Amino acid sequence: MNKNIIILALCFSTLVSAQSFDFKYDHYSFIVKDLKTTGDFYKNILQLTEIPHPSDPDNFRWFKIDGNSQLHLIGKDSVAMKHSKSVHLCLATENLDGLIQYLEEKDFPYSDWPGKANSVTLRADGVRQIYVQDPENNWVEINNAAH
Repeated sequence: MNKNIIILALCFSTLVSAQSFDFKYDHYSFIVKDLKTTGDFYKNILQLTEIPHPSDPDNFRWFKIDGNSQLHLIGKDSVAMKHSKSVHLCLATENLDGLIQYLEEKDFPYSDWPGKANSVTLRADGVRQIYVQDPENNWVEINNAAH
């Protein structure tokens, strides 16, 4: 009987370790001090669709990104924040040139990875990318990676 339990446990262990969780990207969150100004950047400059927060619209602004993926802005006034370009939200668009033209028309600054103004980085894999900052200096990469 103990032998059967051991065999059953080994079979179950193999099944559990072989499963796939099939993760989907859900959301990215930024903590911000000025929820209105920063939320307006994502709504008006990047033109993300705002969606209602289910319970606390005074302290959160949520935006939809391609299907069910979301950006969550969390209003806090007492959190010390550091803004490294390596920590960023990344959005992809097939129309990077159109976005760049739009940003230039709005006189909105963008840069390449090293920080050169109005420049585009060409990654080794052929993807072109730019970086912008929201009003609270959070970094956003925008590239033309195919999805």
